[in-house]
Amino acid sequence: MDPEKWRAKQFTTPEQMALAKVILEEMRIGRRLDRALRSHPQPDGRLMTKHVLVAAYRELVSSGEWQENPDFLASIRMKPVRTLSGVTTVTVLTKPYPCPGRCIFCPTESYMPKSYLKDEPGAARAFQNKFDPFEQVSSRIAEYRDVGHPTDKIECLILGGTWSAYRRDYQEWFVRRCFDAMNGTNSLEPEPDDRSSAPLSIEKMRIAQHVNETTEHRNVGLVIETRPDEITPDELSWLRKLGVTKVQMGAQSLDNRVLALNQRGHTAEDTLRATTLLRAAGFKIVLHWMPNLLGATLESDRADFERLWQDGYAPDEIKIYPTQLLESAELYHHWKRGEYTPYTTDELIQLIADLKTGIPRYCRVNRIIRDIPSIHVIEGNKRTSLRQDVLSELKRRGRACNCIRCREVRTQKVDTHSLRLDDLVYRPSSAEEHFLSFVTPDDRIAGYLRLSLPSAEAPKLGMADLEGAALIREVHVYGQSLPVGSEQLGAAQHIGLGTHLIEEAESIARAHGFARMAVIAAVGTRNYYQKRGFDRGELYMVRSI
Repeated sequence: MDPEKWRAKQFTTPEQMALAKVILEEMRIGRRLDRALRSHPQPDGRLMTKHVLVAAYRELVSSGEWQENPDFLASIRMKPVRTLSGVTTVTVLTKPYPCPGRCIFCPTESYMPKSYLKDEPGAARAFQNKFDPFEQVSSRIAEYRDVGHPTDKIECLILGGTWSAYRRDYQEWFVRRCFDAMNGTNSLEPEPDDRSSAPLSIEKMRIAQHVNETTEHRNVGLVIETRPDEITPDELSWLRKLGVTKVQMGAQSLDNRVLALNQRGHTAEDTLRATTLLRAAGFKIVLHWMPNLLGATLESDRADFERLWQDGYAPDEIKIYPTQLLESAELYHHWKRGEYTPYTTDELIQLIADLKTGIPRYCRVNRIIRDIPSIHVIEGNKRTSLRQDVLSELKRRGRACNCIRCREVRTQKVDTHSLRLDDLVYRPSSAEEHFLSFVTPDDRIAGYLRLSLPSAEAPKLGMADLEGAALIREVHVYGQSLPVGSEQLGAAQHIGLGTHLIEEAESIARAHGFARMAVIAAVGTRNYYQKRGFDRGELYMVRSI
């Protein structure tokens, strides 16, 4: 969205600001937000919106009438769950582009990247901004700020099908324009011409990254999505030059028969090879898994899911995307011929509830369903609240999920002295993994670190930074994302847990015979690691131990 249009949309009148300050004052003396809002409706009868309350709060603080109070701001923030994981996620989509896949379950819509529909929330914002990366990032940051969210720690999530299929000059331009938006520097550089053959140079990228190390909106994670058969050592080296730290891949199934029926175009062995390469290069690994594909059954899906944890894949995060029957996908014609039957909503709830209790404690379940509007779904489940339905079913059974998302501390205050340090060891393909976590007495995660110790069989990637090194693949401290440098009593992000986790990882690596440590640092976290003794290598932060 054009910044001027965004400002017009968010225009606040003096009368609204005055009323908002009355509401805030009542809250300050102890009245609940909902009661204060109902007691002071606007002249047209509508309740005051939260973005106006946030604007009024900021004006009171900037004028000196009020002292800054992060807890008070949190009480009026819109959708605080969006930043409870410790970072603020900004999702952007690449332009429509040919995809190497021919999957029968993917929707195909004009003017959209493969597998996306223009009325999905993130896709709709991209479509409105004509897929311009600068406009997508800058407008989303403005939206977050106007509803009270901190925006100094940004995870940039790039979606749009198979990232690796795009021309590298477009990839470099797209990522650099995302950095420009975070840096607040609009160079107005146009998208590269698909017909041009100019030599690729990433010097401008290096400059944008350097600026981002100390800018107001720092990048603490850069995520792309691609296919398992696109992962090679050369591709991983290129992703690091762009600043990528996390890779999403569509595994979809680990059954080669099902993959072939759905014309996925790769095998389960390709997925295992890709996860092994990604782990050896220190990337965080997110797999997409799809129950109810053509040829699958409830029983085969249960067995397939188990392979994720038993056969060496061991993703750090997972998105469970039940197959949705859409008219624009080839699967629709299989259904019309009676060759495919979607699971019912209850069958999906029961299936995912069964699976969720077996997810290891080192994995985070990011999503349980795509945000595809129900009007597009021909038959089968149309509920987008499937995660809540599954959690309700688990509660009814007296069971619980132990994935990371279900155990985050969120807004819970943390007493440092009561935390215990857990070391969960598991062995995926070609590595020994240590999931180090600080846990509260009620088993909530306050922070964690992923340490990977490559085995002798680990693939050789030709990256000097990684020679003979143990790898820190992720350091994450939970709790409401706070501005850099701020303090909040009991907030997990600001009590030194990250430093303690790094020290423990170093001790474990040294005990296993490693003399060097490498960390896959996001651009905006380089200074953090430098202050903790790491030096800048070619593609990673490194230090001797």
